[in-house]
Amino acid sequence: MFHRRLLLLASSTLVFLNPGLVAQEATKPRTAGLDKIPAAMEAEIAAQHAAGIVTLVVQDGKTVHHAASGLADRERNLAMTPDAVFWIASMTKSISASTILSLVDEGKLALDDPASRWIPQLEKAALVDGTALKRPVTLRDLLSHTSGLAFPPRKASNGAQSLKGYVAELVGAPWSFQPGADYEYGFGITVAGRCAEVATGQSFESLVQTRILDPLGMKDTSFHPDDRLRARLAKTYKTAEDSPRLAPGYNPFVTPDPTVRHMTEPSGGLFSTAADLALFYQMILDQGMHQGKRILSREAVAEMTKPHAAGNQPLNYGLGWQCNLPEKITVRGFAANSFGHGGAFGTHGWIDPERRLIAIFLVQNVLVTGGGKPRDLFHALLNGQP
Repeated sequence: MFHRRLLLLASSTLVFLNPGLVAQEATKPRTAGLDKIPAAMEAEIAAQHAAGIVTLVVQDGKTVHHAASGLADRERNLAMTPDAVFWIASMTKSISASTILSLVDEGKLALDDPASRWIPQLEKAALVDGTALKRPVTLRDLLSHTSGLAFPPRKASNGAQSLKGYVAELVGAPWSFQPGADYEYGFGITVAGRCAEVATGQSFESLVQTRILDPLGMKDTSFHPDDRLRARLAKTYKTAEDSPRLAPGYNPFVTPDPTVRHMTEPSGGLFSTAADLALFYQMILDQGMHQGKRILSREAVAEMTKPHAAGNQPLNYGLGWQCNLPEKITVRGFAANSFGHGGAFGTHGWIDPERRLIAIFLVQNVLVTGGGKPRDLFHALLNGQP
């Protein structure tokens, strides 16, 4: 069973000074730390921990830091730019979940109804030993990775078929456990995305576009980047096998040309920029509002970003969002009620509601030795840590 539970205990020291001063310090931008970020990222790039990095910080609705370091393409000596396009991998889950919750807001989907309402094949789901599921799988189960859906093996056909065909394979395979009994990070959100297609008669790509990307003005975000976006793609790098230096790495979502498309993948197929992601995160931080227009209900945002449970145990996961808990800190230095999501190639976004702070870190690393150090350093500087 493939578990990705992060159970890191955070320790903190509270110094009780003037309460007003403490509140002021908690909400103001940490400009000293922000000023140090570019040089710190350049040092990490020199240490071969990344080829190029984009960092962005928003506080109280204002961008207080946005910088690019290193190279987007080492072989062509192309500098990284603030508007560089990255494959954001599993950060897609939060956008997909938000799309699905917008349909829940409208009554077109329901979190606790049997998902077989939209995918009848789920009625035949069974465990490895043939045991039938004790209760129906729900959208809530799928969005929180508590459905029992097994993590699929890698196949040559991955990405080459439709979302409909891929989901049929996923739900037809033996399930790992009974719904709600455990947690297994995987492709439940992909199945939920197919439910959204059936419920609306629209492609999932179209649903994301019309419900999230267009209303927020996210013009640089796409499941299928065109030539305009491809011109700004950050190249993927790995640590070379025979030296500590970086070498070009393989990215299965970067197809040879725009006409060759990878399957629309609700669990991890989007490409985006730091500025576009900031628009999305700000809407979530503002309880579903964007420029006076409601994109999601407050209830939908609260439901997505609260930690769920499996087998009566609290999880660091909501519905398409990773979450901090007081007793289970996944991202150090941020509030216990903060939330966000990371991506397979090192990208990361995090929201701290207490400081009204958004932190975005973008890189394209796969199998890079020390590849996690730049993000940790970015967070440390942002949070005023040495």
